[in-house]
Amino acid sequence: MFTLAHPLLFVLLTIFSVLSLVSARPLVSPVMRDVWVPPITSPTSNTVWTVGCAYTVSWNATQPPSQVTNPQGQVYLRQGNATQANPIAQGFLLSAGQVNVIVPEDTQPGNDWMVVLFGDSGNWSPLFTIAAPSS
Repeated sequence: MFTLAHPLLFVLLTIFSVLSLVSARPLVSPVMRDVWVPPITSPTSNTVWTVGCAYTVSWNATQPPSQVTNPQGQVYLRQGNATQANPIAQGFLLSAGQVNVIVPEDTQPGNDWMVVLFGDSGNWSPLFTIAAPSS
């Protein structure tokens, strides 16, 4: 059997819950951030790299937003649906527009490779070829 205290307690808890939801707001106002996805200009779909050799990955860095979330870049190789675990370049400024890389010795030759440029965002090059070193 309910007494007057139980319905009153229920009503008070309900009002408190609703008021706490209505008055909830972020402690810090959100900061507007631009995402910068500079298009990769090299390698292209006609590019052929060779395992163990050095190349330059380049991108168009001419139009950065006013607030870059992460100005430091990383470059990874990606084949099919798998991005390699270790970057082939890191710690460079996206604003540089290019970075030199070496194709790792354990890279499997194929015509389904991409470079992935991470920093403020991630973007992929077109598919290109990585060839085995000539004997």
